Amino acid sequence: MQTSQSPNERIGILGGTFNPPHVGHLALARAAAGELGLDRVLFTPALVPPHKPVEDDPGAEHRLRMCRVAIGDDPRLGVCTLELERDPPSYTVDTLRAIDGDRPGADMTLIVGADMACTLASWREPQEILGLARLAVAEREGVSREEVLRALESIGDASRTVFLEIPRVDVSSSVVRERAAAGEQIEPLVGPEVASYITEHHLYAPKAQTEAAQVPS
Repeated sequence: MQTSQSPNERIGILGGTFNPPHVGHLALARAAAGELGLDRVLFTPALVPPHKPVEDDPGAEHRLRMCRVAIGDDPRLGVCTLELERDPPSYTVDTLRAIDGDRPGADMTLIVGADMACTLASWREPQEILGLARLAVAEREGVSREEVLRALESIGDASRTVFLEIPRVDVSSSVVRERAAAGEQIEPLVGPEVASYITEHHLYAPKAQTEAAQVPS
């Protein structure tokens, strides 16, 4: 596990499948670090998300490697492998508890999109999540701040919720996979390093054109 935390460090947790990580993920992480004064934002790839399967999954190891390639040497960003080291499914509350147990007193911020924040009541132990971490919400088109706050207040104390002032980035992992499968340019969506990794390992290519990629040792 890569957490590199010290007590009272301000830690952001950005979870997801990262299949693949894209420029929107990076913009969100960097905006959260800058706006909230976080010491480190940790990309936390899930092994198996509890709410939906990972589509066109090249494997957790590839997704982890792409996260590391994406963040490069940015000192504000890191990778946490906790969810890849536990038996699935990957529950956010377990991750927060593990980080809190490893570094008592750490100030944790869970970074989510407004659409996901509105579903928090369906997550495992949502009240505990709000107790363990502040929520930093990236606004999404069609979801108002009032909707988010109402959803969170139905769970418990939403007073520590903050909204990030991040410009909208129109990119999704599913679009990246579709373009890669069609042989289209994906570098503007994921950056040159991740694009090179995807090409090198033949990820998301049509099955008729390539055998399953093998993760290098």
